[in-house]
Amino acid sequence: MSSIFRDDLLKDKVAIVTGGGSGIGLAIARELGGLGATISICGRKAEKLERSVETLQQAKIKVFSKQCDIREIEQVESFVDFTLENAAGIDILVNNAGGQFPSPALNYSPKGWNAVINTNLTGTWYMTQTVAKKWMANHGGKVVSIVACMWKGFPALAHTGAARAAVVNLTKSLAIEWAQLKILVNCVAPGIIRSSGLERYPDEIIKESWRRVPLKRFGTEDEVAWAVAYLASPAGDYFTGATLCVDGGHAHWGDLWPIPDPAEPA
Repeated sequence: MSSIFRDDLLKDKVAIVTGGGSGIGLAIARELGGLGATISICGRKAEKLERSVETLQQAKIKVFSKQCDIREIEQVESFVDFTLENAAGIDILVNNAGGQFPSPALNYSPKGWNAVINTNLTGTWYMTQTVAKKWMANHGGKVVSIVACMWKGFPALAHTGAARAAVVNLTKSLAIEWAQLKILVNCVAPGIIRSSGLERYPDEIIKESWRRVPLKRFGTEDEVAWAVAYLASPAGDYFTGATLCVDGGHAHWGDLWPIPDPAEPA
């Protein structure tokens, strides 16, 4: 059950959550499922999906899963068909799957660049267009894409910054094109979130990163999931083409106004 919203807020809805096997994706699946939605999750690793399904089922959430690499259009189409075979439509699509690695831009190989762009941008597009073609164009629905706090550039993560910025612009375009189809398209941009995604970064970066946030703390997976649930709920029915920043003010703070650090993050 959600600690914020009423339990049956998304009753009878069906939600796809890509990358639902761990971290923020699992938190989103748990939140939407706790509000009554049937959940369909996908990811590249079967073992992660199996653990997530077990976790969600223990919470009395109706859930099913299928392996899918969102960079491969055939796998995307197969997963969407699988979802429609197991549920009565697709009301909500959460494009959470993504991936990147920290590195100076001069060191990117073509393979590394393409892997990040294809996952974060092309995979998001494949999933969004496929769901729209196979269901939402005739029934309406909501698309929420998880992006990043890259508004002032993203040094050491230039590849994902470029991809996520493209998703934000794509979202604005689709919001206009698809408004007549009753498809609402929005983004949620997490800031520095205490999740499994932090594990791939050096300890010194993690220890210092919260100091770049005006609220002087990490965000939580639940805070991201609540923003997604808000947009997916009737409260989000007049949002389209928008991006909600769940970042403690990180996107707005520069270096000209110092904010003293506490001894430890809150």
